[in-house]
Amino acid sequence: MKLSARNQIPGTIVTVKPGATTTHVTIAISGDVTVTASITNEAAEELGLKAGMKAFAVIKASDVMVGV
Repeated sequence: MKLSARNQIPGTIVTVKPGATTTHVTIAISGDVTVTASITNEAAEELGLKAGMKAFAVIKASDVMVGV
């Protein structure tokens, strides 16, 4: 698979939590660093996401916001 997004971070899926319309997928990047994505339930089902699977967090954004 090729993507235009430069930020492709490999990891392992820790949790897959379906909700009413979206599924929250948490990917362990390293140690205690995780990334959580909110995707449609349909996409999660099509991808067959399960804890323990290898996956990529793909981040494409024109802005990065920082808050304190």
